[in-house]
Amino acid sequence: MDALKATCVWKKYGGQEVLKGLDLSVESGSFEALMGPSGCGKSTFLHLVAGLLSADDGEILVGGNAVTKMGDSAATKFRRRHIGVVFQAFNLLSEKTVRENILLPLALDGVNASSEEVKSRCDELEAALGIVAIDGKRPSELSGGEQQRVAIARALVARPDIVLADEPTGNLDTAAAKATCSLLKELNRTEKSAVLVVTHDPQVAASATKVHFLKDGRIAASCETLGDPARVSQFYLETYK
Repeated sequence: MDALKATCVWKKYGGQEVLKGLDLSVESGSFEALMGPSGCGKSTFLHLVAGLLSADDGEILVGGNAVTKMGDSAATKFRRRHIGVVFQAFNLLSEKTVRENILLPLALDGVNASSEEVKSRCDELEAALGIVAIDGKRPSELSGGEQQRVAIARALVARPDIVLADEPTGNLDTAAAKATCSLLKELNRTEKSAVLVVTHDPQVAASATKVHFLKDGRIAASCETLGDPARVSQFYLETYK
């Protein structure tokens, strides 16, 4: 089963069609990227998948469940349990500690944060992401790279079917961006959750195994990255020439 399957998805803003019958499948457990110029609808599509926006037409399935048929309340509950979201701006709660931020999706879902299972899961993610030492700190005390690691842990804590990462390295310096890409790749391997990362950066896209190019509201082309940013750049130039 695909982690994500979008079929003929349409979305209009202010009378302008942004997505025009988009089709896209992301295999379970895979790490894939979505590229395109600014304003082409990449982030809009991710928000539709996450149930943060409603499509005008078409169908989006996550783990076989039709997100496009859910009301706001059902979509919110489904997102907490099955979809992890990593934002460029991190979106951590300033008054909460690192651990409290990580556990937020479970807490909102009524899960007992003090249970041994939850503690073990959080310990596991903190160790994998190298943030054990900052467990009790608040976001204002962290670097951008540290905040992004916390955001990734939060996205993974509920063992989602898919993690959606929207320009996850956009606010990071080169070293932190490279580390974040490596972490996403390694966590995709160990956690088995599919990852779809939206980016304009060939270096980030090359961390994925496959990249899709969004043009004129549809997927215009897809290619295997082979871990090569130059290959991604070449396909990008050919797609948008």
